[in-house]
Amino acid sequence: MKLKNFLSLPIFSVFFVMGFVYYITVFILIEDWVGLQTSAGSLNSMIFTTLVCLCVLSFLVGVLTDPGRVPSSYIPDVEDTSFASDQEPKKNVLQSKYCDKCAAYKPPRTHHCRVCKRCILRMLACGLMMLALSVTLGTLLGWHIYLITHNMTTIEYYEGIRAAWLAKKSGLSYRHPFDISVYKNITLVLGPNTLRWFCPTSMSHLKDGVSFPTLRDSS
Repeated sequence: MKLKNFLSLPIFSVFFVMGFVYYITVFILIEDWVGLQTSAGSLNSMIFTTLVCLCVLSFLVGVLTDPGRVPSSYIPDVEDTSFASDQEPKKNVLQSKYCDKCAAYKPPRTHHCRVCKRCILRMLACGLMMLALSVTLGTLLGWHIYLITHNMTTIEYYEGIRAAWLAKKSGLSYRHPFDISVYKNITLVLGPNTLRWFCPTSMSHLKDGVSFPTLRDSS
């Protein structure tokens, strides 16, 4: 990623929020609570600093790692409709696989990124102020835990709402086709090694980003 993109306003804003939360928590909240010079204060600040470092490391890995691109030789399988709802005809499915901006077909779970300007394989934002930040970060954490346990992206979540509505309208039921099981969903995202879940920097378990296991594969 180019330096000018790395120093963009959204990325700077994330670092600013992280630094602000860290300063408020350590130098105001913990200092006023038990004091940084005490053993309890040192322990709490060390634990929180470790968590912040892991958060910054994960963010840097996400920012600096190339998101990948669709292989130029990729051609969609017209007969493969495992990722589509039963209400969609094959013609619409094939049309949904085509990106007008890239003028090329895209694999399932691929979306066009306006920042990278190309299709990205599986697109993975004291006192009352401190309370508001804690609630916001906690909500964001809970939201991403929900997405990971259901093996879906944010875009797929909103697409699933429409698919569920269409299925209900037709008297059918809908389930996200890549939602296999909670444990398998987590291992597909974070890897099979549970010791690395708290430091998600390993990507050796990720495949080509073109094909994914589905419910039909496990049935």
